[in-house]
Amino acid sequence: MKTELNKKVPNFKVSVTGKSDLDSRDLLGKKVVIYFYPKDNTPGCTTEGENFRDLYPKFQKLNTEIYGVSRESIKSHEGFIKKFNFPFELISDPDELLCNLFDVIKEKSMYGKKYLGIERSTFLIDEKGKLIKEWRKVKVPGHAQEVLESIIELAS
Repeated sequence: MKTELNKKVPNFKVSVTGKSDLDSRDLLGKKVVIYFYPKDNTPGCTTEGENFRDLYPKFQKLNTEIYGVSRESIKSHEGFIKKFNFPFELISDPDELLCNLFDVIKEKSMYGKKYLGIERSTFLIDEKGKLIKEWRKVKVPGHAQEVLESIIELAS
């Protein structure tokens, strides 16, 4: 089952930093930004996390929570959070449950070698658990600000 725009996101339960797991039903009542990124401690992923970190107070004022997702372990994520002082939790998705639910595993190519990896993507879920906006093939510069502006527009 995959998520669809303007439809309720199917229920899921995943491992998250800061506690043992996260149930999608725990997210109801606030907007949720879920951003998928390829790997902890790489330049683009670090910059993206820092951009969301720097704007986090503004997201909070708009009743919005942020979660980053990649396939790394909770231990890797906890180190990444500590190193860059992220105020939000990271979801560990080694089995690609969430990656498949949001259809972000794509064929990629590096140095002529093809492999399956996470395509940088962001999703906005409303207070009732409905997927209301998605960004695919994300370019990091200005992206967190663009997501914030979309939420501000929704609020007005």
